[in-house]
Amino acid sequence: MKPKLTLITGMPGSGKTTLADLLRERGYRVMTMGDVIRAEAERRGLTPSPATLGQVAQALREEGGESVIAERCCELLGEAPQPLQAIDGIRSMREVETFRKHFQTLLVAVHASPSTRFKRLKARGRSDDPQDPKVFHQRDARELGFGVGEAIALADIMLVNEGSVEDLHRSASQALWGEKP
Repeated sequence: MKPKLTLITGMPGSGKTTLADLLRERGYRVMTMGDVIRAEAERRGLTPSPATLGQVAQALREEGGESVIAERCCELLGEAPQPLQAIDGIRSMREVETFRKHFQTLLVAVHASPSTRFKRLKARGRSDDPQDPKVFHQRDARELGFGVGEAIALADIMLVNEGSVEDLHRSASQALWGEKP
């Protein structure tokens, strides 16, 4: 039987990392697909800005195919499989299909409105977070071009995240583990 793997998808700022943190608290090993891209940017000697990371993600996909980042994650997960594991940052159904070759998967989408996501990204302040609405919309267009919209639409579980961290934790706990609110 294949090991289980929870896959997290959603637009930037929707709350994927917050869900991943909850999974870590519950004992999951969580790998972030964006970390693979950031590591590749560093390997190439590039500064991690929104534009640079977007270019690296695009270059990786052009060089190795649409599922190259998922394949790299599978290699890393295969080195030390664990009963509770998750991947944060699914961008396409092609990536989901790659993971499904090796794992029993549960695809979880986190959704928030563009205005909520932009406010969160501005407040988060990671080096690749857009501070300008134009850059934010360009990033959304790039993510949608990768196929994240299809992954969100085809998710096994959809978590709407317009409220607090506690609200997301409650809805995730109910949806993922059947806990009462």
